[in-house]
Amino acid sequence: MSLETMNHLELSATIDLKDLGIVHRLGFGAMRIVGEGVWGEPADRRAAVAVVRRAVELGVDFIDTADSYGPNISEEILAEALHPYKEGLKIATKVGFTRTGPNKWIPVGRPEYLRQQTELSLRKLKVDTLDLLQLHRIDPKVDAEEQFGVLRELQDEGKVRALGLSQVSVAELEAAGKHFTVSTVQNRYNLTDRSSEDVLRYSEENGIGFIPWAPISAGELAQPGGSLDEAAKRLGATTSQVALAWLLRRSPVMMPIPGTGSVKHLEENMAAASVALDDATYGELEAAGNHGTTEQTGATPWQTS
Repeated sequence: MSLETMNHLELSATIDLKDLGIVHRLGFGAMRIVGEGVWGEPADRRAAVAVVRRAVELGVDFIDTADSYGPNISEEILAEALHPYKEGLKIATKVGFTRTGPNKWIPVGRPEYLRQQTELSLRKLKVDTLDLLQLHRIDPKVDAEEQFGVLRELQDEGKVRALGLSQVSVAELEAAGKHFTVSTVQNRYNLTDRSSEDVLRYSEENGIGFIPWAPISAGELAQPGGSLDEAAKRLGATTSQVALAWLLRRSPVMMPIPGTGSVKHLEENMAAASVALDDATYGELEAAGNHGTTEQTGATPWQTS
């Protein structure tokens, strides 16, 4: 399937998110359109703008960003590239991390900080209401109920349509659900890291969109001779495309948001929607990935999406 043909096709199956509405399950993550270490300006801002615009041209209608990407710069680039926004386009952002330098992430969940950052995101994205606001991390130094409570207040005030969480447990999802309707959860999940399998199952049972971060990370499986590499060769696809296709088939609530600062890589990632995994290949990857989950790819609670 050519990329030109893809422009006129559905990118992937859709999902109807609570409080937000219908979006395609294959979206775009805007973390990599900023500088190295998710810090500062990108090397080429015009190229970053071009990537974002191309994503929408290809049919992407769900973009995920955060106030901490840059910080601020990712949201500003999205507004520069896309405002006024195309009808149906949903932009999700996150609050709850502050930044002190490249690759440094400090959770801050004080209600006044979460409110301040939400107000700033409204300004940077040039909207009156955020489509989806996600708590980037639950700050262990602040009562979780205070953090959930201010999110609900922001929604009640009409500043946010839908609410979500990132890198949480089932127990934390249940606790948040007592304060607001959880639309999405964003946890690390890929072929070789399925430590959030219980959260995925809970999401399926409760109609919550599951956004897997680091979706194409596959470790040794993507190396020459690995299961993912062999499957990609058989299918005439890239390993990234097959990893994304596996996620899309894995669950109807799965919403991969591969990110990149390259138009070429963006187009390759979006073409994953046309990769059909036969039962044998899907089963092979499922089994190989289960063996690989013991690696967990070294993820820590503070590595970010």
